[in-house]
Amino acid sequence: MRRRLIYGLILLFSLFITIIWWPVNDSNCSLINLLKLKQQNFQVQATQVLVKPWLGEHHVYGIFQVPDEYKKSRFFVLSIPGDRQYCSRPFGYRENYDDVFAEPGKLLIKHYIRSRIAVKMIFQGLYFQLNNPQNWTLTFPKLKVN
Repeated sequence: MRRRLIYGLILLFSLFITIIWWPVNDSNCSLINLLKLKQQNFQVQATQVLVKPWLGEHHVYGIFQVPDEYKKSRFFVLSIPGDRQYCSRPFGYRENYDDVFAEPGKLLIKHYIRSRIAVKMIFQGLYFQLNNPQNWTLTFPKLKVN
């Protein structure tokens, strides 16, 4: 009986480690779009971040204030500590999130990262870097002036 318990705990621990360290690619953009960002871009830092992955899904995110004209951008890249970049398409602009209100001429974007990625980063000792809003950056391609 004791041997089964030990094997069961080893199995659970192995599954936990596998799930946390399994590579996840959340990027939706092509390499061409990422190369465009290296030429011309607009960056904005997070206004507020929440890092509480132990509460479950949707508890790791950053809130960004983005000028109205970037609402029509086709994509952006989120950069977080540990040289991680996630390409995404903008959606869900609002004027307030979690007691953060947009300044005039700006809208807010709330961008999530996976809880398992946050847990992995916390185990790597990056909790304080992840919890710092200055380490979260959204990069948009520069708009063309007509």
